Amino acid sequence: MRFGSLTLKSNLFLSPLAGYTNLPFRLALREVGGLDLATTDLVNARSLLEKNPKAFKLIETNAADRPLAVQLFGSVPEEMRDAAVFLESIGISSIDINMGCPVRKVCKVGGGSAMMTELDKTSALVKGMVDAVKIPVTAKMRLGWDDDNLTAPDLARALEDVGITAIFVHGRTREQGFSGTVKLHGIRAVVQAVKSIPVIGNGDVTTPEAARMMFDETGCAGVSIGRGAFYNPWIFAHTQHYIKTGELLPEPAFEERVRVMCRHLDLMVEVFGEPLGCRMFRKVAPWYSKRFGPANEFNKKVVLVSTRAEFHDILDRYIKWRLQFLDENGHLKPSYRPPPMVASFMQPEPAVAQRQHIPVPKGPVEVW
Repeated sequence: MRFGSLTLKSNLFLSPLAGYTNLPFRLALREVGGLDLATTDLVNARSLLEKNPKAFKLIETNAADRPLAVQLFGSVPEEMRDAAVFLESIGISSIDINMGCPVRKVCKVGGGSAMMTELDKTSALVKGMVDAVKIPVTAKMRLGWDDDNLTAPDLARALEDVGITAIFVHGRTREQGFSGTVKLHGIRAVVQAVKSIPVIGNGDVTTPEAARMMFDETGCAGVSIGRGAFYNPWIFAHTQHYIKTGELLPEPAFEERVRVMCRHLDLMVEVFGEPLGCRMFRKVAPWYSKRFGPANEFNKKVVLVSTRAEFHDILDRYIKWRLQFLDENGHLKPSYRPPPMVASFMQPEPAVAQRQHIPVPKGPVEVW
């Protein structure tokens, strides 16, 4: 797959996820395998130009974290252009413009989903960025503001005309937020609207089967995965295998999940320091434990963890507690096994109910 001048090894992508898709998570995923282009958390263009330390932490990277796209949000053309020029100068592979974030504080300043309501203004802003840099500029959008304003196909056409190299489209409207069913027909309408640039589908892809269905039902050129990668860091490698061979690989064993979780924590401590890294990991560990089987003993303690030693003590105690739910072969007894993961567009009701219980960050990390 090509995004302008950028040649990619895979058509599976890591979606930006505010508060989660930081350098440690991206590195953990890259070590598991199957991921090529990853995207940072959304970054305020003005904060970047002001050299805000928090903005610089959001774009922190290293040689193992390549290729990397930075996702920018903002509504001032000059700021978005200058931020793009700066990112190109420090070696970023691609720039993604956030036109899909439904969060009020982003929309109220004209960024995120609000950009989908003013096509002419948005096209002019994008053209200024495209003309200022040589690296690819892409856009991440939703289907529209609400069901009465499905502007994504028109916006995609307008952006292609001003030089955008790819469109990422989340199959929900801004009004839906992260609930309700992902509409594959909406993604397909965007695919059909553009002439030649790739359209990447996104939304509730939690299994290789869901990724395959999104490809088949929409005609999209690629699939971008966010929360599904937290449930299953192996989803990129497993999806590649499934699409190539038709074979579904088994879910990773408990021991492998624990290994990757511990590696993720080590990377958090390495990048953020032990106090902050452990505090941030309070939000991360419960994602891993969703596939552990019974995990209430783990979850209620890990959300208070402060040191790496404390985390390993909690984990050791949990592993011993979990033994009561295992059979003679060391596997979870059938009644304790987590249910299969199902995308909202495959079986709406169970998946929607499951989706609503996924934790999302609230407030600055310092107060978690």
